[in-house]
Amino acid sequence: MKPQNYLENILKSQTLLEGCDELKALRSEREKVEQLLNNGFNESNPTIQYGGSKAKGTMIRESYDLDIICYFGHDDKKCGETLEEIYNNVKKVLDPKYRINPKTSALRLQNKDPQKFGVDFHIDVVPGRYTDKSKQDAFLYQSQGEKKSLKTNLQKHINIIKDSNLVDTIKLIKLWKIKNGLQIKTFVLELLVVEILKSRCKLTDSKGLDVCLKKFWEQIRDDINNIKIEDPANPTGNDISELLSTSVKAALSSSAKRVLESVGKDRWIDIFGETEPLDHDSKVAAVNIISQKRSDFPKPWSYSV
Repeated sequence: MKPQNYLENILKSQTLLEGCDELKALRSEREKVEQLLNNGFNESNPTIQYGGSKAKGTMIRESYDLDIICYFGHDDKKCGETLEEIYNNVKKVLDPKYRINPKTSALRLQNKDPQKFGVDFHIDVVPGRYTDKSKQDAFLYQSQGEKKSLKTNLQKHINIIKDSNLVDTIKLIKLWKIKNGLQIKTFVLELLVVEILKSRCKLTDSKGLDVCLKKFWEQIRDDINNIKIEDPANPTGNDISELLSTSVKAALSSSAKRVLESVGKDRWIDIFGETEPLDHDSKVAAVNIISQKRSDFPKPWSYSV
């Protein structure tokens, strides 16, 4: 099987198709979360949006999460005076129904039912406050580190990925990360893919997934220390270089070297494994998705609820 065909089959097996059990469960739980937030902050009218891989189109079956963004108006004090109060107040609203696992800026939701206690819903709620009435930039609370706030922009993060024409490559790189246990933030890895394959190589998925992957791994193997990335939401204010520590770079470079040895032997199966067989309906739906991406790549769109 040609590398391109093999990689497309891997993508098909990793695609969460419309109507699948996983997406149904996520959407069902998301509706409950939205109702809790709207009822709990009925005087604030928060903006609730999809974020993360769902918004960017980079969700994969191997490891998927649903980010639910809950942002409040820049002058709204009913939700909390400070970012920390907003974070804690959102936690209080969700706490009666969910076991909350607090993260740096998000609240991970788990089952509180004694019979299913701790079962993960694959949902992170991200509270924040818009910086002004334009509702573009927002501040998030940071529970760890010296800085207690982070300026971000959801749509800029979505746009840079969706406009890259590298969504399929990013999905495969995410799968590589998971299978190799690489400890790098997903959004940092996404930015690395875009920086290497758009700014330097001018490649896109349409040039061949195997070509894109090989070029990415070669740059990571040979030049990881000279690759610079910045946060598109706040290039001068958010230093993400610390997320690419010496140990993270070494792990990325070492893993890239190993997979390139497999590529050289035409052993792609050693990197991503066997492709899972699909039933007829899943095959048709997956092929249609791949075909649509190739011919008419979608432009960024609003995820406002």
